[in-house]
Order: sequence, then structure tokens, then C-alpha cells
Amino acid sequence: MNRTYRTASTMLGALTLVALATMSPPALASGDDDEEIPFSEAFIFFELNNTDGDLGIHAKIDGDAWKRLRIERDDNDRKLLDIRVRSKLRQQGLTELFFESAEPSFDELDPEDFFARFPEGEYDVEGITLEGEELESEMEITHLLPAPPEPSVNGQAAAEDCDAVLPVVDGDNDVVITWPAVTMSHPELGRTNEPIEVLNYEIVAEIDETPFKVSAILPPDADSFVIPAEIIALGDEIKFEVLVRESSYNQTAVESCFKVE
Repeated sequence: MNRTYRTASTMLGALTLVALATMSPPALASGDDDEEIPFSEAFIFFELNNTDGDLGIHAKIDGDAWKRLRIERDDNDRKLLDIRVRSKLRQQGLTELFFESAEPSFDELDPEDFFARFPEGEYDVEGITLEGEELESEMEITHLLPAPPEPSVNGQAAAEDCDAVLPVVDGDNDVVITWPAVTMSHPELGRTNEPIEVLNYEIVAEIDETPFKVSAILPPDADSFVIPAEIIALGDEIKFEVLVRESSYNQTAVESCFKVE
């Protein structure tokens, strides 16, 4: 069954539209030691911008307040990240960490070389709480990247990028972004042409150099999203991104634009 998603809200004079699907993230495995406390969230994943041709590694970690945090590969205890909190911040502690690596283009870093840096397998996220207790969660990293979404704009195939000939829409009406379901992994990168389980889709539409933006996280059966006329009327060109997130949290995004008349 097709589902079209709409949102409409206003905040501090800037239109920000958010539709959140209720869903559970992938289950995390914790360490075998019963005395170790698992993080409430511990995700390490890859993001591919299929339009620009670049890859990065991201992490999102949250849990009890900590004064030290490490990420290492389980098979050889090779540390990828080691953070020690100092001075007054050490007394306060940190609870949440999100990072994105640099994302050089494929001309600078071949995808095969990127994946060789971060092999598939189990990675440990470890920490020490303010009270000296151990935190640990385990995360399985895979090279399974979703195939790129193939969006359309009001039934017109989206442009390859924002420098190509762009679809034109009526500035007085809503615009519907649609896409076929993504069911397979990327045809060329990582583990190719394997079935995937979609966790969710994410869509962002924005007007450059303005605060106006539409964003939504949608459930795995979503295949369309409405950008309301109130946003369309604010710009001559709208940039949008459609991202598909696989159950491991690996994600693939495509970017495009359309013109408003």
C-alpha cells in the first residue's frame, strides 16, 4: 500500500517540518561481563553520498556519563578512537557523542581502500563512568550499503545533480517526491546486489542560504513525501536529498534540485 506523508509546523519564524516514524533501532549486543554496563545507543556505520561520490564513517554513542571512551576492533584490540575528558569537564562527564569522518571523493580515496581501512566485523565501544564503572557495547560493522534511491519530482525523473537540467514545478502547489522501494544493496560498492532490510527513509528539502527546511524520517514502507506549497513558494530552486538507511544503520543518499515557477 502506498503512503504519502505530509507535515506542517512553524517554529521561530522558520518553517521546520518533521515526520517521525515510531520504530526501534537495531538491537545492540553488550559485553559478556555482567558487571559491564551497555550504552543506551552505540552505532558505527557508513554513509555514502552517491551523487557526490564519497564515503564516510560515522558514530552515534549515548549512555551514562563517562570520563573516557574508546572504539576498537574486537579481533585485534586496535584502537580507532580514544577520548579522555579533562579538568572540570571530567567532573561533569559526557553522555553523548556523534562524529562524522572526513569524506574525500572517490578520486582521492578509492572505495576499496576506504573499506580496507574499516573491515567488516565486530567493533567494541568501551567507556569508564564517572564512578569508575565499565561501559561496553558491541557493534557489527558491515559493508552492506543500500542501493541509491531513484526519486521523481511530481512524476518527473529527478535530475542527476543540481547542475543538470532541472524539473520545473508550480510554485503555488505542493510537490510530491516519490521513489521505488530499495530492496537490494549497492550494485557497485561494498557487498553488491544482496537483499537488504530497510530501517527507514529520510528526506530533506531546503532552500540554500535560508533557514527554511523540510525534513522527515519515514518508515520502511514509505514511497513518497509531500513538500508543502508554503515551502515551495519561498524559493526559486529547492534542493532535496533522499536517504535510505539499512538495518545496520549504513545509509546511502542521493541529492538533486528542482526549479520553481
